[in-house]
Amino acid sequence: MKSPRLILIAAIVTGAVLAPPASATFSIVAFDSVTQELGVAVQSRAFSVGMAVPWAEAGVGAIATQASTNESYGPTGLGFLRSGKAAPEAMRALLDADTGSAHRQIGVVDFRGRSANFTGKLCSEWAGGVTGPGYAIQGNILASEAVVKGMQRAFLETKGELAERLLAVLQAGQAAGGDKRGMESAAIVVVRPSDQYPEYRTRYIDLRVEDHKDPINELVRVYRLLEGQRLAEAHLRYAESYEKAGRTELAKMERERVAESLAHALARKDVDASTLNGLAWICATNNVHLEQAREAAERAVALEPKNAEILDTLAEVHYRSGNPAKAVEVESQALSYAPNDQYLKDQIIRFKSGIK
Repeated sequence: MKSPRLILIAAIVTGAVLAPPASATFSIVAFDSVTQELGVAVQSRAFSVGMAVPWAEAGVGAIATQASTNESYGPTGLGFLRSGKAAPEAMRALLDADTGSAHRQIGVVDFRGRSANFTGKLCSEWAGGVTGPGYAIQGNILASEAVVKGMQRAFLETKGELAERLLAVLQAGQAAGGDKRGMESAAIVVVRPSDQYPEYRTRYIDLRVEDHKDPINELVRVYRLLEGQRLAEAHLRYAESYEKAGRTELAKMERERVAESLAHALARKDVDASTLNGLAWICATNNVHLEQAREAAERAVALEPKNAEILDTLAEVHYRSGNPAKAVEVESQALSYAPNDQYLKDQIIRFKSGIK
């Protein structure tokens, strides 16, 4: 019986698993040496580009496969990287096994930040890319080379966590002319090592905009929702893990990223009550950024003044900030909207007793 790898390579050669072209696509594959995150961000004038182009696994590498997209490059390429091949070697192994390589475009970065990309001679113009330590940027059917150059500049100049930099790269690519044929879908995938939360190894961030007139900005909007809820919680999980390991600077960085998430939410005029409430609660229960958390909770209450859950968050923030009297006042207001809620009653008892 053939091994799964041999079967996949055979499929590449015969073309049995070839996907329809993901036309007019630009992407970045990148590595963050501080957090060990790997990620891919992509935009295309094709439906559901996130289903075909981005592939990543923490501690292994990340791949973007596009132009006349061969999806098997994803799992097969990760297999090569997992076996110890460097990014250039893994890419060459994929291309050497593919009779249709002249139509392919690929970017690869491994878990050590080594990068490589390739543009087949039959890819539609303008097509090409750039690479550097920790990143590979590529695109086809673009307005000009200025698109990938603008993307490179954005990646190198943007600060913050990897996802923020990847999104900035997509915006820069579009600002430089983007696809000749326009826009339709976009996606971002980021993976990150974690012993306690192994799911982060394959899906730390996994967001897709399948069909939209402005997919990049829609992807940013959806990312802000994720940032204000699950990612804030994830940052505090990492902060706790780093603290236990004595890596205090990294723990501080993770907590600061929660503050950045709060700042992003508070700066948005259209931010929803759920995002504000989630951020405020996470900060309150972890005793971080309490002043900003109070502002977020107060804005959430202003949006939904009769929501007992949101009032409870504001009460918790007041209590953690050293104002138990105000906490009791706000919690009593919450109880007036949900008079049979035993949890709210217990909260008032807790606030009065001084139990943390």
